[in-house]
Amino acid sequence: MQDGGRRWQLVVPTGGDTLRQERLTRDLYAALHGTEGVLAGFAEDDATSRPGHKGVGAGEVALWAATATAVARPASQILITAIKEWCARDRHRKVEVTYDGHSVAITGRPDAAQERVVREFLDKVGDAPSNGSEGDGE
Repeated sequence: MQDGGRRWQLVVPTGGDTLRQERLTRDLYAALHGTEGVLAGFAEDDATSRPGHKGVGAGEVALWAATATAVARPASQILITAIKEWCARDRHRKVEVTYDGHSVAITGRPDAAQERVVREFLDKVGDAPSNGSEGDGE
């Protein structure tokens, strides 16, 4: 809501395979770029400028995503859904999402426990609906 949206850090871990990480990160960027309400960019230049920044090490490629607030669904749900859809293309895909000191890993083959963890993460970061389906009138 401040500065036109919320800013998230996205990392696609690949176990040290930097070429694969770069390829997958660029593919995730392309998927997010086409998602309404989501802006995305590469965090290479941004990573060193943020004090207390954690998660991106030397040689890693990461993305930032900013969510707009002028959409019907909560912005964080739109972003998380887009990441889940991207991960679902290959069960081995994984994205580590960080916002405001809270993190969650989304995989291409989620189970019920991971879905619960993602819902709890959305509750922590603030714009997930707290009363279930209330407010879905449109």
